[in-house]
Amino acid sequence: MAGKEILDINKLCIGYGKGKRAKVVHDQLQAKMFTGELVCLLGENGTGKSTLIRTICGFQPALGGEASLMGKDLLQLSEKELSKMAAVVLTDRVIVPNATVEELVGLGRSPYTGTFGILNDEDKDIVHTSIEKCGILHKKKERLSNLSDGEKQKAFIAKALAQDTQIIILDEPTAFLDMPARVEIMQLLRQIASNSGKSVLMSTHDLDLALQMADKLWLLSAEKGLLTGTPEDLLLRNEFQTIFQNKGIEFDNKTGLFRVGYDYNHEIPVKGHGFEYVLLRRAFARNGIKTIRKAEKDTTWLEVCKNVSTSFKYFENGKCVGQEKTIENLLTLTLNNR
Repeated sequence: MAGKEILDINKLCIGYGKGKRAKVVHDQLQAKMFTGELVCLLGENGTGKSTLIRTICGFQPALGGEASLMGKDLLQLSEKELSKMAAVVLTDRVIVPNATVEELVGLGRSPYTGTFGILNDEDKDIVHTSIEKCGILHKKKERLSNLSDGEKQKAFIAKALAQDTQIIILDEPTAFLDMPARVEIMQLLRQIASNSGKSVLMSTHDLDLALQMADKLWLLSAEKGLLTGTPEDLLLRNEFQTIFQNKGIEFDNKTGLFRVGYDYNHEIPVKGHGFEYVLLRRAFARNGIKTIRKAEKDTTWLEVCKNVSTSFKYFENGKCVGQEKTIENLLTLTLNNR
């Protein structure tokens, strides 16, 4: 059930420059965002994701259309007004030299502090709580230069939390992180949206994670502009399949995820199931061999056998002619018998 409307984009035109020299990247963009939502903005490189993010954040002017944040004209807000309504984490974030985590997160209170940026007790409590929510309280006094990339990103998210705005906007927050760190960041943002009632808008290239964790997706493409909806509805409407159909990516209806498309030049029946079968199918696909389920009529097939330890058998004319313990050796045997 949708919460209160936070962000409303209506016929928004984004791009660069002014007047006759303006370069339009996208026009007539439509989207809405509500409280408690994690929204992922997806699209290929060059489609304008960062341009849209920067326009919403007020870092570059819109070329036309309307955008409102919590009922106020987003395109007319001053920098100070916007800083109390939206917190921003950009990819090209500025690292404060020699700053500790606590000092960085404290900067998130700057919209509310005086000229000298002195934190009162309430500010300090908010900083402490923000660091704690991001799971890096044990790093509170640590210098940023001593943190891992994932911990640094958590520190900047904590700074955004400390800013105490209704919406947090992030541009590629999982860029340059390894898989475990990407998952951690996505889980953290998911928790912030779910537990705090804040809205989180992030651009990302992590298609699989976005499909699994986002409440809504904004899918930006050169051909169709901005498409919005739940991941499941966009998949049912074949929007992803249409956009990526010529990009070497296939949608797997069995798993609900995308996988790399392969050129097959041979197929072989396989008898078996489970994780071993999935790995076998993947290894064979890389080598241009499509695995199909064994039928009664098949006289040649591979079989996944789960006895004391898993082994793979190769059958010809109904008789076992080879057995291997590893997929590597089985693949070699199969290729040699083709």
